[in-house]
Amino acid sequence: MNRIKTLLLVVIDIFLVNMAYLLAINITAFERFTEYATIYQNDMIFVTIAYIICFTLFKMYSSLWHLTGTDEFLLGVGGGILAGAIVIIYTRNLGATIPLNVSVIGTLLACIFTIGYRIIYRVYRRALLYMPYKYASDQQRVMIIGAGSAGTMIINEMLSRRNLKLNPILLIDDRDFKQGKRISGVKVEGRRGDIVRLAEEKEIDTIILAIPSIDNENKREILEICKKTNCKVKIIPGIYEIISGEATVSKIKDVELEDLLGRDQVVLDSNGISNYLNNKVVLVTGAGGSIGSELCRQIIQFGPKKIILFDIYENTVYDIQNELKDRYPGINMDVLIGSIRDKERLDEIFNKYNVEVVFHAAAHKHVPLMEDSPKEAIKNNVFGTLNLVQTAHEHSIERLVLISTDKAVNPTNIMGATKRLCEMIIQSYNTISKTEFVAVRFGNVLGSNGSVIPLFKKQIESGGPVTVTHKNITRYFMLIPEAAQLVLQAGCFAKGGEVFVLDMGKPVKIYDLAVDLIKLSGLEPNRDIKIKITGLRPGEKLYEELLMSEEGLQSTEHNKIYIGKPTFESIDKLNKKLDDLKELLKENDDKKIKEMMKQIVPTYREPSEVNEVAITE
Repeated sequence: MNRIKTLLLVVIDIFLVNMAYLLAINITAFERFTEYATIYQNDMIFVTIAYIICFTLFKMYSSLWHLTGTDEFLLGVGGGILAGAIVIIYTRNLGATIPLNVSVIGTLLACIFTIGYRIIYRVYRRALLYMPYKYASDQQRVMIIGAGSAGTMIINEMLSRRNLKLNPILLIDDRDFKQGKRISGVKVEGRRGDIVRLAEEKEIDTIILAIPSIDNENKREILEICKKTNCKVKIIPGIYEIISGEATVSKIKDVELEDLLGRDQVVLDSNGISNYLNNKVVLVTGAGGSIGSELCRQIIQFGPKKIILFDIYENTVYDIQNELKDRYPGINMDVLIGSIRDKERLDEIFNKYNVEVVFHAAAHKHVPLMEDSPKEAIKNNVFGTLNLVQTAHEHSIERLVLISTDKAVNPTNIMGATKRLCEMIIQSYNTISKTEFVAVRFGNVLGSNGSVIPLFKKQIESGGPVTVTHKNITRYFMLIPEAAQLVLQAGCFAKGGEVFVLDMGKPVKIYDLAVDLIKLSGLEPNRDIKIKITGLRPGEKLYEELLMSEEGLQSTEHNKIYIGKPTFESIDKLNKKLDDLKELLKENDDKKIKEMMKQIVPTYREPSEVNEVAITE
């Protein structure tokens, strides 16, 4: 099909070039037209070949002329002028008899004809495609923020692919010299301060932020303005899409919470991290989970001798195995199935592979589910961690990093209490071991398994309601890659016994988050999508904390990582309590188990005690 189109273009060009020269003869020597036309016939083949060769060299037969732009126009002019120059040289020096004025005017007309019909074709095609759709009721009216390369690409694709049902109405750009200008017929009509007004005046349905290089602060500010409209808001992912030429409508994504948070990129001490990971055997427990899998992605970049992915659930760890194989061919990686509850399995792995560094991400984390199954939370989180810590101690590995949670601080649920007990275990064992045991504590990560964000999106897609447990509930959020990177960085600072606390920024109201996601979907909260308050779930508290009062806070070399002062008891006392807890697990009495956990973790309280104070405040 492409060959046929190319052949058709060549035939048209042959006809137009020769028509141009015959017309030039008619203009310059009308009285002697027959004479000069007869002379021209002798040189017609040379002229034709010269133009077709030059047009081919200037890629006039490989350009997409339905997307004709400045580059295609200049290539056409260049090809025509070069061909005309060759013809003039031929007529002057090789004995041909075409007059100079005929050659000059013929060149000019050939350029006009050959480029002109291509441009006319584009105008015709644009009119044919655009006019029936411009005022069609099924078209989404689109505002594009950013009158640069990305915005231009998006507009051109919308105009050439009318089946997308996207109608570019106007552009927004903060730069003064862009105001009033047009890109492919779409006018720049204002700056960011005009977004709300213009969205209402122009009846905009969708807003697309098309500035891939925008910094986080400006992105957040523009999205905050867009939230005040009733438009659906979408965004181009990043500068890579422009460089690779992929800034297309298909690459546009919905605005995510991370776009609203606008967290700055993490700066890492790569040398420090490499010092304790490069050429080491690294084990990641819970490697198939959200944090565990991201840790694997990050660790590989520092050249471990071997990375071991350990998980009890084969499906997710199989997925990350395949991903890493594709991304890093030849990587020295083993994927092992097993449970941290199985001490013999852990001994077997440590003996076989000579493990040197462990990142411990395996845990039961779902708060309400663990309230219903406290024994399982303790078996897995507490005694699984104890097995891993004891095995690491017995094999004198270099370092073990525990992934903890803000729910471990003044816990109001069994999950948080078990994670606090895990922190106590690693701090106590650090006092007697050659291994450096540390914990890294942070809040919710976006996109993790069980995260509220995917739930909200599903509820919005299904028409609501969006369920929020309490109007005043707040949580800390950070991105999965950011959390994993800071975990690796904290491990670099470890001297043993620390609980590293990550800077989570400001806490976010979950109700406000639900409102934002509904608005950015182009819907009105509590009109199009209801927000339903369902009441706090078992073990849930209104706010989370990152630090206990007795821990204090000490800064590190990294501005997003802090150290809580160690708070632990002797290993002998702790082991005695853990033995008593293990015995109690044999009884089927959840109430007694929770009471004993409160004795072991003094800061563990009932949610009602904490929430009543929070509501009063």
